[in-house]
Amino acid sequence: MSYLWVAIGSALGGMGRYACSGIGVRFFGEAFPWGTLFVNVAGSLVIGALAFAVEADGRILAGDSRAFLMIGLCGGFTTFSAFSLEALNLARNGDWAAASGYVAGSVVLCLAAAAIGYFGAAALAR
Repeated sequence: MSYLWVAIGSALGGMGRYACSGIGVRFFGEAFPWGTLFVNVAGSLVIGALAFAVEADGRILAGDSRAFLMIGLCGGFTTFSAFSLEALNLARNGDWAAASGYVAGSVVLCLAAAAIGYFGAAALAR
């Protein structure tokens, strides 16, 4: 049954990623992958909060709900493969500053978002 929940979560996450990427293109254009950056930061924030929820001292989620949310939904929503290709395309087009900024910004923002999600969930649980 866990596989079914992961599949459903992945489908929903992928649909959310597609929608957010489209919104990013509509509002900001295609020159820089803002939609993917937003998706990865938002997904990192959510998975950080969920990581707190499944720890022994904060166990809120387990089993199928954990698989659905963390593996399925977050895994389907975040876009590391798209991020990698977009960074490569920026570099191949000779825009090394944008490629470097995108990679550095993505890593820093996603790590920060995961930490904020984790510690934010911990603070709310107190």
